[in-house]
Amino acid sequence: MTDNTLPPLNWLRAFEAAARHRSFTGAAREMNISQPAVSQHVKALETHLNMTLFVRHGRKLELTVAGKSYLPTVQEGLELLHHGTRELIGGDRGKVLTLQCNLAFSVYWLAPRLAGLISQFPWLTININSALWDVERTAKSADVEIRFGHDLERTINCQRLSHDTCFPVCAPALAGHDWRDYPLFDCLGMKGNWQSWARRTGQKMPKGKRVNSASTYAVSLSAAQNGAAFALGHETVTDTLIAQGSLVRASEAAIDMPEAYYLMPIAPRAQTPSTRAFTTWLTGQCTALSAASSIK
Repeated sequence: MTDNTLPPLNWLRAFEAAARHRSFTGAAREMNISQPAVSQHVKALETHLNMTLFVRHGRKLELTVAGKSYLPTVQEGLELLHHGTRELIGGDRGKVLTLQCNLAFSVYWLAPRLAGLISQFPWLTININSALWDVERTAKSADVEIRFGHDLERTINCQRLSHDTCFPVCAPALAGHDWRDYPLFDCLGMKGNWQSWARRTGQKMPKGKRVNSASTYAVSLSAAQNGAAFALGHETVTDTLIAQGSLVRASEAAIDMPEAYYLMPIAPRAQTPSTRAFTTWLTGQCTALSAASSIK
């Protein structure tokens, strides 16, 4: 297979449908073609790739390692084609926004404010993609990306949206209890973690104390909300939960958070009414929150 040779679309559609249904018969029913036709499409794709994508276990299909690896790419490509075609022929070009941001930002910051966004721009349709794997790759299909990281403005021409501090949080039932006596939860790869918080605030981490970890704040904060552990949070993801009463600050001691949320640059030629509306609203929200925080 040469680098510039792509498989025919029907082969890819047959593979994706068969992978979802774990069945050539189910894929055939969905695509309104015969079961042998689906099987032939998949076989042709396997020959084209020189890889086996499925193995049979009785009446069921199972993806091989290669199939599991290829499936997300095919699904993303088909979805991008579907989305772009719908925009082109549906008369909503420029009014649909695909946003990529991490799960915690989507759930704890963006979702509580969506009513205001929709009220201000009722014509806007927003599709939110919370990337879990390769954010660099999946960002290519997004109109706007909000990325969480450390010192991104030093290497990328992006706009910093947050200036948070990090501090311990827990369920209201554990308020007043000593965090040292309970399990701790944190996020993987964070510079603002339990060890740095304890060191910089003069707290002493108990000898041998182990910290549980998750790949997203959505998990660690949920563990804290349910009384399973104390977690380390920051304003962007905890303000709404604290205001709702499902979390409380377990200590007033806080440190500046090394990580922040950034609005990644949008090329001028990629600007649309939806990107302009959303970024204007977003920066306005962040500016207002920053001003309110400085008054406290």
